[in-house]
Amino acid sequence: MQLQDKIAALQQMIDESRRIVFFGGAGVSTESGIPDFRSVDGLYNQKYKFPPETILSHSFFKAETEEFYRFYQDKMLALDAQPNAAHRKLAELEQAGKLTAVVTQNIDGLHQAAGSKRVYELHGSVHRNYCQRCGKFYDAHYVKACGGVPRCECGGILKPDVVLYEESLDERTLTESINAIARADMLIIGGTSLAVYPAAGLIQYFGGKNLVVINKGQTQRSTGARLTIDAPIGEVLGQIVVK
Repeated sequence: MQLQDKIAALQQMIDESRRIVFFGGAGVSTESGIPDFRSVDGLYNQKYKFPPETILSHSFFKAETEEFYRFYQDKMLALDAQPNAAHRKLAELEQAGKLTAVVTQNIDGLHQAAGSKRVYELHGSVHRNYCQRCGKFYDAHYVKACGGVPRCECGGILKPDVVLYEESLDERTLTESINAIARADMLIIGGTSLAVYPAAGLIQYFGGKNLVVINKGQTQRSTGARLTIDAPIGEVLGQIVVK
């Protein structure tokens, strides 16, 4: 089946569905200029003093806070990035009453920037940062501008509201994501290799009719999808007409 035929099949599935949920990963934001983690050009294939997996861990944050923020401020805060065609189309589908939720592994906030309202952020968000001493909130621009370990006016060290390695997912967010997927009649999986657990395991809760995977390259687990499209997700969703 040619790409345009697959997009036509996707259009038909979207037209006949009423409770669509989108489950996405880093590949959704690469078209906005944010690098993913596991591709050839991703963060895991660049050279740093420590491996990114080590730096982005709870224990490293506690033990080497200055080194953590040197990497985090440089590589994780792409604050100039703008939503792409995929983010915008998903927001349009929600506004039309077709899409009930976005479940994302991304921490960049681009779904909300595009206008999506019901977004479950499994791994948190760079846009929320809290003082570990008093709990005061600070935005990502404050953290970016600090140029070192960001501190609260009370003197406490800030921690991003992102799920680091060794940390658990937020239980409420996880439960709401599972409920949304379980109620969906269509699940679109996009921009993820389905390699990160427990997030990748959420698709097992889908029991609806139309399961679609849109991803550049193979996923790392079998999905039983009715339709698989190997192409950039913005390019694909950008051609969908919301009716």
